[in-house]
This record gives sequence, structure tokens and C-alpha cells, in this order.
Amino acid sequence: MFSGFGLGTLLMPAFALFFPVPVAIAATAVVHLANNLFKVVLVGRTADWSAVLRFALPGATAAMVGASVLSLFTHFPPLFHYQLAGRIHKVGAVDLVIGILIVGFAILDLVPRFSKVGFDQKYLVAGGALSGFLGGIQGALRAAFLLKAGLKKEAFVGTSTVSAVIVDLARLVVYGVSFYTIQFAASAKMGSLMLAAIVAALAGSFIGARLLKKVTMRVIQIVVGALLILVGCGIATGLF
Repeated sequence: MFSGFGLGTLLMPAFALFFPVPVAIAATAVVHLANNLFKVVLVGRTADWSAVLRFALPGATAAMVGASVLSLFTHFPPLFHYQLAGRIHKVGAVDLVIGILIVGFAILDLVPRFSKVGFDQKYLVAGGALSGFLGGIQGALRAAFLLKAGLKKEAFVGTSTVSAVIVDLARLVVYGVSFYTIQFAASAKMGSLMLAAIVAALAGSFIGARLLKKVTMRVIQIVVGALLILVGCGIATGLF
């Protein structure tokens, strides 16, 4: 609510501090889905279903492709490793790509000129596919496309929320078949962390809506954006 970057963008780097990046992305999808299901109850009735079909269906298909690519990369050996402060840091392909994308999206949100970029409604299918493929990283592209789709404020919020749920469900199907059951079942801490994140996300939806008008959004975007750049650099370089 406060950051302007979205739950997924903030939570995935936080999870990545404690778990491998692929596991962090899958865990983020679970929390993201739970929070969006709650939001659908609140705003889902305002969704523009024509836009949902054109945007979310290709997004869900692309999300499954993106999740499958991610699961394949988990089996690749590290690209390189190095030693720093007595520790060996390994950098895999997923770590490098995710880190670079986090930094890139954070920079786009920090620069006013780019934060207002939108796309015409005729690009909804392409926008849905692209944002779905990158859905494990960030929802910024989804907002960028839908903001310029000619939707009213209420329809935009509802359409975005319903689309996010559809994409999350598609991703979780792939995660469940690949590394979800193996790596999540082996870690009781992962379940506890996800539960805590879900509770916090729901609480944030309540509290954030009431406090949003009392804070300066631009200042929060700058602070969170700067921290995301640091985390993204840490993931890309193997420090985290």
C-alpha cells in the first residue's frame, strides 16, 4: 500500500535474504495470491471483465511459461563464484537476472518520467503476456498497461486485482509440479514465514488504506526504491 512498488516486489527480495531465489519467488506467489483473494472480495465486483479476459488469460499462459523457465534454471550450475570476507558467494543465472530486473524496475519507479509511462488499450494482450511472464518479479508492467486502458479508477483496481489472482494461480500450478513440493516441504520455517507474511499483508491492506492520505508517497517511493536497488544488487552479485 505505501511503497508504490507492489507486495511482490517488496516481499520477494525479503524472502531471498533467507531462501534461494526460486523458493523466494514461489513463496511470494503464495502470499501474493492470498492477499489478492482478500482484495477480490473487496473490489472484485468493479472489474472490467472484457479487459480481464484480454489481459489476464495471455498473462496466465505466459506466467506458466515464465515459471517453467525459472524451474529449469534452478538446475543450472552457478555462472561464477568469488570469495569475500571469508565467504564464498555464488551467482546463478536466476540470481543475476532477478537482481538486474529488480534494480531496473526500482529505477523506473524512482524516475518521474518513467513512472508515468502507460500503454494503449490495443496492447492489452501483449502487456498481459509480458507482465505475466515477469509476474514472479513485479506487477509494475500490469499497472502500466491497465492505467492506459481507458478504465475508471474502480474498474482499474478491480481488473488489476482479478488479473493478479489468475496469474498467481497459473504460476502456482507450475511451482507445485516443480520445486514447490520438494523445497517447501523440507522447510518448516518457510511455512511459518509465509503465514506471517500473509497476516502482515492483510493487515497492511486495512491499515494502509486508512493512512495513505497522511504520508508523502514520493518520499516512500524514494526510500523503498533505494533499498530495492541495494537488495537487487546484492542478489545479482551473490552477496545475499
